[in-house]
Amino acid sequence: MASVCNSVLRPPAAVPAKHPISNASVFRFASLILRAPTFSLIAKTFSRPPKAILSQKYVYPDPIPEFAAAETQKFKAELRKKLSKEKGIFGEDLQTVVDVCAEIFSEFLHKDYGGPGTLLIEPFTDMMVALKEKNLPGAPVAARASLLWAQNYVDQDWEDWNSKPHE
Repeated sequence: MASVCNSVLRPPAAVPAKHPISNASVFRFASLILRAPTFSLIAKTFSRPPKAILSQKYVYPDPIPEFAAAETQKFKAELRKKLSKEKGIFGEDLQTVVDVCAEIFSEFLHKDYGGPGTLLIEPFTDMMVALKEKNLPGAPVAARASLLWAQNYVDQDWEDWNSKPHE
């Protein structure tokens, strides 16, 4: 039984052919025979240049300022609610921390967010850096809470926003 397990875990060893078939190299593996291509096969394959195929690029929609404003307000309220559970970390600086995070998040939504697939990590690292530069407490906690909220809600909120008619 041990020899079966060992042979399954080991890659098959190459065994040279006893009788060469042609001038091409032949390698045999357990039940697979691989043959190196001959020059004539290569010459046929590349006898005419391949045609260039233009792939269509998906273009993400531009950010929607109304969505960005509404989502920023929702983000701000939810982040304040989440971080208020950590009074020991943020103390009197809670509102300032939320404001800094919301400002950076709003800028991202207004300039870069174009729907699902465009949520980037940069605004959240920017939040942590900005909070640390301002010597505000709990920078990693606030940045992580912001990122988790965005991952859980922003794309779905975008879908909901775009499924409803707006004036």
